Amino acid sequence: MAVFSQGKYALAISDRSGMAFPYNEMVREWNGAFVHISEFEPKQPQLEPKPTMADPQALQRARPARTEFPTEDFLPENPIVTASNTTLKINFPNGELQVDDHIRLRDVKQPVGGVAISTLQLSTTLNGAITDTATTIDLTDGSEFPTSGFIVIEKVLTSSDTSDPLLVGQYRNEVIEYTGRTSNQLTGCTRGTSAPYRGVSPESTVAGSHNNLAKVFGSYKVTSLNTTQIRGTGQPEFSTQFDGINVTLVSAASSTETGGGLQCTIGPINDRS
Repeated sequence: MAVFSQGKYALAISDRSGMAFPYNEMVREWNGAFVHISEFEPKQPQLEPKPTMADPQALQRARPARTEFPTEDFLPENPIVTASNTTLKINFPNGELQVDDHIRLRDVKQPVGGVAISTLQLSTTLNGAITDTATTIDLTDGSEFPTSGFIVIEKVLTSSDTSDPLLVGQYRNEVIEYTGRTSNQLTGCTRGTSAPYRGVSPESTVAGSHNNLAKVFGSYKVTSLNTTQIRGTGQPEFSTQFDGINVTLVSAASSTETGGGLQCTIGPINDRS
């Protein structure tokens, strides 16, 4: 069998440039071209695309899209400010709430400006059991609730509510919209709704029956926003900083005061699915 020369001193002509190069520095490309190593070009990957398959018909364990219930946020220390009127100011930096949102205060530690904690948190109980179709609801004390708005009735399932032991202890809160209030009675109730928060209404709750003395919480409607214009060094020249919100009390505060305590929270009227 013939033995080829090693080409130690030979030259080769490049198929790409037509120039002479040392034979030992030549390489062969994917298309058979004999070129110098400095001229080598790899094969373009798109010339041999990887095979793709059609999308499957469906996903395993698919779940429907849903809007999650928003959660509570901590407020700064002493976030509540009263004046001798019905306007309640709540400091909530970067809260990004919107006018007509409905909010609920929790974990308020002390009265502010003569406004009781139960008024700030709008907490009371049912005065009598209700069915899942009732459109009139009696409260133990609804005197400080807005004349229209939303309430949430807290319900924890018991063995008398379900035969499934895995469901016992789960929350089944119901949000209810009402259009009128006479003393302690709410009228024009729409059952199983949800209240807007940050401009979005979560998935509606389910109407259900509730026992006498079940916990009830109300909400305040955001009437206006407190913002500050901050001058920057670039464009735009000014940016808007969100500072907090204003809501309206049923009864005017008796004095001007800043308070509420540490680790008060603010959130939607209901944060349970």
